[in-house]
Amino acid sequence: MTDTTEFSTQPAGGHFETDVIIAGAGPVGLFAVFELGLLDLNAHLVDILDRPGGQCAELYPEKPIYDIPGIPVLSGDALTQNLLAQIAPFKPQFHLSQMAVNLEKLDNKKWRLTTDLGTTIEAPVVVIAAGGGSFQPKKPPIPGLADYEGKSVFYSVRHMENFRDKNILIAGGGDSALDWSLALRPLSKSLGLVHRRPDFRAAPDSVNKMRTLVAAGGMTLYTGQITALHGEDGHLHSVTIKTADGETDVSCDALLPFFGLTMKLGPVAGFGIAMENNLIPVDTEKFETNVPTIFAIGDINTYPGKLKLILSGFHEAALMSQQAFRYVRPNEKLRFQYTTSSTNLQKKLGVK
Repeated sequence: MTDTTEFSTQPAGGHFETDVIIAGAGPVGLFAVFELGLLDLNAHLVDILDRPGGQCAELYPEKPIYDIPGIPVLSGDALTQNLLAQIAPFKPQFHLSQMAVNLEKLDNKKWRLTTDLGTTIEAPVVVIAAGGGSFQPKKPPIPGLADYEGKSVFYSVRHMENFRDKNILIAGGGDSALDWSLALRPLSKSLGLVHRRPDFRAAPDSVNKMRTLVAAGGMTLYTGQITALHGEDGHLHSVTIKTADGETDVSCDALLPFFGLTMKLGPVAGFGIAMENNLIPVDTEKFETNVPTIFAIGDINTYPGKLKLILSGFHEAALMSQQAFRYVRPNEKLRFQYTTSSTNLQKKLGVK
C-alpha cells in the first residue's frame, strides 16, 4: 500500500495563514492534525522530505512495526497511509521538500514561519514535530562508495521487491541490519551479513534467528570489514571483506550498510527555544516549550521519563491540542468529547 491516499500539497513561495503550523510530517505530526481537527483547528505541515511519513516513509516503509496499540503488525508505509486517511476530513495542507529556516513573532502576536523556498505561513501556534531533526545515514569509510550510491549501494529499503534475486550483502550489527537480513533473505539469490565483531547490538531473538539461518546454510555471516568495492558504472559485482583470516572477495550486486543515522537539528536550534542535548525540554501537561504558543511533540522533545515511541508522541499530540485550542480560540469554551459517542465529532469525520 504505497502513496494511495491523496493529500494536498502547496506550491513553494506562497503566503498562507492557518491556526497551527506543524514542522514535521512524520506519524506524530500527522496524528496532531487529527487531534487539532477534532477541535476545529486547521493545520499546515512543513517537511524537508518529498512526502509525508517521516522516517517511516523514508527509511523503513516496508519494515514491520509491532507496537502500535490495537494493531499487531503493520508497515511504516501502511501506518502513514492510515494516518493520511484518518486526517483527510480535516484537509491539512502540506509544504513538502522545504525546510523551516526562520520563525519570527509578529506584532499581531502570530508566528511567521519561512521556508528555504520562500514560503511563509502565519499562525498563532507552532508545533515542532521534527523527530530528531533531519537525518542522514552514517556511511562506512570505503573508497569509492559514493560512485555506487543509489544504483547498488542503498541506506534504506523502500521497496523489498527491488532486491529480488539479488546477491545482497548487509553491513552492520544493530536491529536494522538483522531485521533486514531476515526480511530480505526469502527473496534474495544469496544474502550475507558482515559485522566487524562477533557480538551484535540487535534484539536477541533476531540474532538467534540469524544464527540459525547461518547454521542451516541459508545465509553467510562474515566477521570483518568491507575494504573495497568492485564494479562498473555504479553497479557492483563483488566486494572485498577483510577478516582475521585475510581478505576474501564476495559476490554482491546490492550492498546495504546499516550503521545508524546522524541527526541534525538544523534551523530549529536557532528559533530561540531552550535546548538540552539537541532536544527540546517541555512540560508534561501541555508539551509546551519555554516559549509560550510553541510546542514540541515526538522524538524532538525531552522530559523526565520520556520514551521515544510513536505511541508516546500520539499521547503528546492529544494534550498539546487541548492547549493549542485555548490559544487559538481564547473566547470559546473547550468541550471534551469522545469520538465514539459525539455525533458532532462523527459528523466532522464523515461517519454515516
